[in-house]
Amino acid sequence: MTGRERSFLLLLVLVWVPGLRILGETWSRVEHASHGFLVPLVAAWAATGHRATLARLPSAPPAWGPWLLAGCLLAYLPALTLRDPTWLGVVAAATVTSAVLALRGVDWARTLRFPLAYLAFAVPLPPGWVTPLIVELQLLVSSVGVRLLQALGVAVHREGNVLWLPGGDSLFVAEACSGITSLVTLMPIGVFIAYFVDHVAWRRAFIVMSVLPIALATNLLRVVLTIVLAIEVGPAFAAEGPPHEWAGVGTYLIGCAGLIMVSLLIKRVGSGGPTSDSKAG
Repeated sequence: MTGRERSFLLLLVLVWVPGLRILGETWSRVEHASHGFLVPLVAAWAATGHRATLARLPSAPPAWGPWLLAGCLLAYLPALTLRDPTWLGVVAAATVTSAVLALRGVDWARTLRFPLAYLAFAVPLPPGWVTPLIVELQLLVSSVGVRLLQALGVAVHREGNVLWLPGGDSLFVAEACSGITSLVTLMPIGVFIAYFVDHVAWRRAFIVMSVLPIALATNLLRVVLTIVLAIEVGPAFAAEGPPHEWAGVGTYLIGCAGLIMVSLLIKRVGSGGPTSDSKAG
């Protein structure tokens, strides 16, 4: 990289400091967007895996590359003025891609297509999309959880998102128990695992699609255990105490383990087992 290119990238980063600060505030404030801090690091790490290929590629920036980058910078101004984190995230990802095109060319961008596309996971989802999904997930998980416990003989009843426990106590299924955090944060992990663990398209797709049932199942387990704890110990302790906080971490870890198990299982089944793997090698 030439000194001129380093100076250009430094200037670009300085211009983006206010926008990155807004994105950082959003990632810190919104629980289901907290993975945004890690996404650029994962993308940068994924890019380092292509160093040997990039070293062989010529630098051939297209004539339209600087214009594309200029368009991204123009889009950055209204996004920054409106302090819109979603739009800022989209423009940030587009700016990085445009910078690669403007400095190195199409072949570099094509080689780095996965890490560049992965940056999309850092874009905070607009509230207009997330809020209705949270409501539906709250209703789904509370309904299924109550039916499951009723089938086991537990006298639990539901009114919307309010669960009535034996003895007259109530428990509210809050946004944190909707599963939105598990769903949104497990998706980039699923894509990461699918890309690096397997190379067959249908198996990659299966791993990514498994994120939804795994996220819903692990969150359902969390809700059911919370209800049982509320019955045994009390709603306040179950919904606000340390067990409730650790339940979120446990749900996430179980979801990650589930994704790894699915990836290993589907690779084994799809390859025909150890015998086929050894023959392929």
